Amino acid sequence: MAAAEIGSSVTIASRSETKLAAARAELGHEIRAVVLDTGDERALERFFSAESAWDHIVVSAAQTPTGSVHALPMDEAKQAMESKFWGAYRLARAAKINDGGSLTFVSGYLSVRPSETAVLQGAINAALEALARGLALELSPVRVNAVSPGLVETPLWSGMPDDKRKAMFTRAAQHLPARRIGQPDDIAHALLFLAATPFATGSTVRVDGGGAIA
Repeated sequence: MAAAEIGSSVTIASRSETKLAAARAELGHEIRAVVLDTGDERALERFFSAESAWDHIVVSAAQTPTGSVHALPMDEAKQAMESKFWGAYRLARAAKINDGGSLTFVSGYLSVRPSETAVLQGAINAALEALARGLALELSPVRVNAVSPGLVETPLWSGMPDDKRKAMFTRAAQHLPARRIGQPDDIAHALLFLAATPFATGSTVRVDGGGAIA
């Protein structure tokens, strides 16, 4: 939405036609929607081979299962890495981006503030940020960065009962230096900043309300 509001031509992609339809209904039908699975290497290659080079690409956050190392089944752990890390890796291999353009990953502040119940998520986020730094060298002059959010109020939490979700947000806000939780626009502004700043590459921008230092 933020990119479209400043006049950008925007394409959104997902493996879910249902999610794409809902997003287009909210964002407006001038938004292009493409069914694309980052788990399908050949599909990514076919898609980008038929496209002109892009100016900016964002690989958004992926929902992954949580749990301690001993409690999380290995197949779920592997699927989490497959979805969030290897999906971004495959897209970076396939994408065609104009010189001076950008590729941005969305990681998460668990990369620097680990949790005993989300060890794998922290490791995946740290791997994504390291991937961005390495690709900033390999793909230069294409710029590669990461945005690292904290707790953000998104539909990810919609499965919780309203009272429990609100209570969780209130407790979290009280412990953050910003005294509030994140909103989608907070992350969008950081993504636009990285896309629009020609001197930004190999960077990780934390947008976590101070969660990493609290």
